[in-house]
Amino acid sequence: MKKLSIFAIALTGTLAAATSAFAATCNTPGGFDAFLKDMRKDAAKAGVSPRGLAALEGVTVDDKVLAADKRQHVFKQTFEQFSGRMISKDRLTKGGNHMLRHASMLSRIEQQFGVPGSVIVAIWGLETDFGINQGKMSIVRSTATLAYDCRRSEKFQGELIDALRIIDRGDMTAEQMKGDWAGEIGQTQFLPSSYVKYAVDFDGDRRRDLVSSVPDVLASTANYLKGHGWQRGKGWGPDEPNFAVIKEWNKADVYARTIALFAQKLDGGGSAKAAEIPPTSERLPPATAQQQPRRTLR
Repeated sequence: MKKLSIFAIALTGTLAAATSAFAATCNTPGGFDAFLKDMRKDAAKAGVSPRGLAALEGVTVDDKVLAADKRQHVFKQTFEQFSGRMISKDRLTKGGNHMLRHASMLSRIEQQFGVPGSVIVAIWGLETDFGINQGKMSIVRSTATLAYDCRRSEKFQGELIDALRIIDRGDMTAEQMKGDWAGEIGQTQFLPSSYVKYAVDFDGDRRRDLVSSVPDVLASTANYLKGHGWQRGKGWGPDEPNFAVIKEWNKADVYARTIALFAQKLDGGGSAKAAEIPPTSERLPPATAQQQPRRTLR
């Protein structure tokens, strides 16, 4: 199935490397190898041990990442078109099945974090079709490439160091850490910085694994929403208290409303006051990268 977690955001940043908090300089005259040498020093100063630093060995610039970053287009679909395509009958059925299969776990997650299972499962389905389409690109290589590019260098230098931290603390190896071109990891697509801050070990194996552990994935997603102000027991539709938190997940209104509507449907109605899918939605064309909101990097 074609990858569906393509909701990218406004990647804002600076062109000026002079104000960077890091020693590494984008597009340095010494080239990418010199840049990585400086990044090793920055990461070591940030507390990354040789175990994590070893992941930088042999890393090269990924031209596909730079091309994907420059390919982002203005999104022009309406909410009705977008939600009609993304909340397909198949995905709604899969989501309902996951709600039943993981009912006990979702109940425990809601008890701990206050976020209903329907909201978490809706995000899971929209981001990667329930873990099917996580991306196959090296997170270390992707973040290193974007860090070397001067448009958002400081942002992604920080993401690269956090990627090395994930490896350093033993959550994943560099080989296991695959994801989307913008450095997003796992079944609900966390940037390394969010992974470090919000990932939790919910299956008790002493690792925070957002690639292959469904308990860790769902609990971490709930923890992210809780960390951004989710109010237990409150509604999540437009004009309700938790909709602003959903927009912290993705700032594009059309995507946030689609999460709310999907969760409402999984909840059997729920509280979300989102528009219904139009009858013509099943005849809409399949997803393409040009039909998605710009990526909100989380």
